[in-house]
Amino acid sequence: MLEVNNPYNGQLIRKVAFNTAHDVEQALATAAALFADRSAWLPAYERVEILERAAAIMSEQVEELTRLAAEEGGKPYADSKVEVLRAINGLKLAIEHIPQIKGEQIPMGHTASSANRLAFTQREPIGVVSSISAFNHPLNLIVHQTVPAIAVGAPVIVKPAQTTPLSCLRFVEILEEAGLPAGWCQALIVENADAEQLVTDSRVNFFSFIGSAAVGWMLRSRLSPGTRCALEHGGAAPVIVDQSAKLDSVVDSLLKGGFYHAGQVCVSVQRVYAHESVCQDLADKLASGASQLTVGDPLKAETEVGPLILPREVDRVAQWVEQAREEGAQVLCGGERLSETCYAPTVLLNPPESATVSQKEIFGPVVCVYSYTDKADAIDRANALPYAFQAAIYSNDLTDVLDTSSKLNATAVMVNDHTAFRVDWMPFGGRDESGIGMGGIQYSMHEMTREKMLVIKSDVL
Repeated sequence: MLEVNNPYNGQLIRKVAFNTAHDVEQALATAAALFADRSAWLPAYERVEILERAAAIMSEQVEELTRLAAEEGGKPYADSKVEVLRAINGLKLAIEHIPQIKGEQIPMGHTASSANRLAFTQREPIGVVSSISAFNHPLNLIVHQTVPAIAVGAPVIVKPAQTTPLSCLRFVEILEEAGLPAGWCQALIVENADAEQLVTDSRVNFFSFIGSAAVGWMLRSRLSPGTRCALEHGGAAPVIVDQSAKLDSVVDSLLKGGFYHAGQVCVSVQRVYAHESVCQDLADKLASGASQLTVGDPLKAETEVGPLILPREVDRVAQWVEQAREEGAQVLCGGERLSETCYAPTVLLNPPESATVSQKEIFGPVVCVYSYTDKADAIDRANALPYAFQAAIYSNDLTDVLDTSSKLNATAVMVNDHTAFRVDWMPFGGRDESGIGMGGIQYSMHEMTREKMLVIKSDVL
């Protein structure tokens, strides 16, 4: 049995039975059989109705879903409620985009050989979708990895993180309550060894993965020929602040972007490059704000920063911060464990570029501030790592913003906003080591379809 524990106090929430390798085979066989039998495909209007009913059920259970996500994932209550509302909106977005699943007309008749022909494309569901998810958004990530498949008519199998499976299991129950026929969305709680077939099996047509780069790229190398994929990994989000920025608004924004969910977000603010004329002031104000954040039980309304997902993650963050301190970084606030499960919001000033906190994704409540003199140097340092996801610029100089944004290696650049900004109808994903493919409800829906062309020849046309 899998024990699901509260990451703040370690208390047992629930025990969940593991699925077996036999269960994985059965799930794949069921999904593949559904897709192979076109008479079993769900027409668009039924998919719309099912998702509408699911959204209605979730809207009636916001409180229960919020507490479940906060309890198992450790994200503070207020932020978990936002996650639940986003998840409901994700279903509504999918409903809106089901009518947009369409092909295009292909021009014919422009050469003699193409005369008397009509050609057009259609988009069909890609086939069996296999999704492996992460812990940090236990409901909304599941929605993003299952609902696009359901919306386009593809059967989907999802493996949630072992630390946060309960929101996933409840969501699949809600889909069933909403009328989704058996087999179209299956959740499996499996050990990594038994999950291997969800990646390598030739019946999998699309693989969706959210998690570490090392694991994601390794899994991609094991996909069967023809299996398409979307990989969403982490980053070490860079921010550039120039001397024209309004520091007070910058600080408020960076506090949210850096310490939201204790920094356990793939686009969390991590590396802030501030012009030398404002660097110390910005760092001091950021430290002052971070030191006033309320850390504690995620189920309490006043909590702003919750626990890390596991005690070993607290140990790791503590080691990285201590290394940076020993190598010359100034610890302006935090830099200490508050408990076995919580780490103090920490601001480091000018850690060396060789320190681990400057080289790898921290995935914890730590923000590093670096001074720069020349903007080109700041851009080079921001681009120095192999990760590329979302970045940010704080400036009131439009010409400089346009120039800097064009030079940053990122899939999205936020201007006068933090790197963790996201709405679920925008494209979202990393490049280079940070991933491949784009998320966002309608973008995933497009990825989970494939194109078929029909060419009709008739001398009557």
